[in-house]
Amino acid sequence: MSSKFEKVKSYYERGLWDISRVRNAVVKNWITAAEFEKITDTVYEE
Repeated sequence: MSSKFEKVKSYYERGLWDISRVRNAVVKNWITAAEFEKITDTVYEE
């Protein structure tokens, strides 16, 4: 699990981040594409 996974997940679940911000976390290598899918229940597409 990525070091920032829990932080990104928390921000998304609390409504502080929308899905585009979570997608950007993948681009910045904060989380993986698989973790994006786990957080958002959405398939990651570049």
